Amino acid sequence: MTEKADKCHLVMYPSPGRGHLMSLVELAQSLLRHHSCLSVTVLISSPPHLLPFITPYISSVSSATPSIAFRHLPSVSLPPSLSSGATAFSDNPAMYFEYARLNNPNLHQALSELLSASKPSQKPKALVVDFFYSSGAEVAAALCLPAYYYFPSGANPLAAFLYLPTLHKLTNTSFKDLDGNVDIPGVPPIPAKHMPSRMLDRSSRIYGHFLETSMRLAGSAGLISNTFKALEPRAVKVISEGLCVPDGRTPPVYSIGPLVAANDHISEQDCLTWLDSQPSRSVLFMTFGSMGVFSSKQLRDIAHALERSGVRFLWVVRNPPPDDEIWRNLAIKPEDDPGMDAILPRGFTERTKDRGLVLKSWAPQVAVLSHDSVGGFVSHCGWNSVMEAVCAGVPMIVWPLYAEHKLIRAYLAGEMKLVLSVAETEGGFVTTDELAGRITALMCSEKGREVRERVAEMRNAAREALSEGGSSRVAMAKLVDSFKSGMM
Repeated sequence: MTEKADKCHLVMYPSPGRGHLMSLVELAQSLLRHHSCLSVTVLISSPPHLLPFITPYISSVSSATPSIAFRHLPSVSLPPSLSSGATAFSDNPAMYFEYARLNNPNLHQALSELLSASKPSQKPKALVVDFFYSSGAEVAAALCLPAYYYFPSGANPLAAFLYLPTLHKLTNTSFKDLDGNVDIPGVPPIPAKHMPSRMLDRSSRIYGHFLETSMRLAGSAGLISNTFKALEPRAVKVISEGLCVPDGRTPPVYSIGPLVAANDHISEQDCLTWLDSQPSRSVLFMTFGSMGVFSSKQLRDIAHALERSGVRFLWVVRNPPPDDEIWRNLAIKPEDDPGMDAILPRGFTERTKDRGLVLKSWAPQVAVLSHDSVGGFVSHCGWNSVMEAVCAGVPMIVWPLYAEHKLIRAYLAGEMKLVLSVAETEGGFVTTDELAGRITALMCSEKGREVRERVAEMRNAAREALSEGGSSRVAMAKLVDSFKSGMM
């Protein structure tokens, strides 16, 4: 069969969250690197106020990878009860589900136009939908187009979501009101209150969306997960054996990770220049994802912990939330930038200027983690960050903040012992003493050395998985064969 006859066009449908978009685009780029028969169209469905956050990235990818076509769907209006600005949209995943549902007619039109292409090679053979845009699978089904779900997190959270309908039937009580652990096949026992934060209250709108999507996962043509077998062998095995969907069918699972962007598509050279002047493996990198925001009190305790530890550091700081006491004390609005000295302890930046660098809001995370000077990473335990740290061989301290991060921590810290973890108070606060102790343990102790060695072993396992004949390359080849077959 000729290469032309083998041509296979895919449509990908990410949610507008930057981490979700980047991960799905990286999947497209990885597929294209290894399978030249493919072409990809990425449909962008985003509220107008979020476009400025993703447009520079899309432009950069378009220039670097012309074989990926981006197409914007028309915007739709959210109900007044949900449309309260960019911050609220980002903080409330229910809005992603709602926005996708409202945009289904535009998705239907776009897919119909693509399916009516004059050349068979230009007609899509499959739709790959983001977890939060799961309603797109309904549109695909109406057009007899196979739908695959891309799950940007690991196999442990995927097992939890697949098992959610079973858990829902086993109890009438919300996770937030349950005592003891939740038992999920393939997943370490986890306190019920540590389940993904948006799933804790079964009466909430977002819980309903998660439950509905969890049921849809089982009916898809396949599940694509950003993980690799050596990292999560038990969860991958249990899912594949169907134990997470005891009352139904489990679709094929393709563990094709780790997917890590080759670069951040945004240049920020100052901090990299600073890192060039630091000793090898001496710098602790601290950042907490795009939604990692702390109170002014917590920021002060973090600063005190860094100062007390004596280690070199690169710290990404965001302003406290709008309702924080600092804004009343400073008599300014949150959108007015007060400067680092107003947010952090008096004199902190001056006292630590010889061994620390504080950045406002953002750093090129992939480039920083790959730098020889970085020897540790304090992270919110988001899966993209975990994958990036593993691929760079950088040991972690994890500080879960939201979403499924506590579930991920239970596996990484408990079962795999790949990370150190902070102990939070019941309200989620981490004290100066606790954080300083964890930093010292990671950067200066035998325990930290052991974690570093295990992470280095997992980095090598990740490279092997992505090599010719590795588990992820084999899974990707099977995925492409499934795309080509057009089987529902």
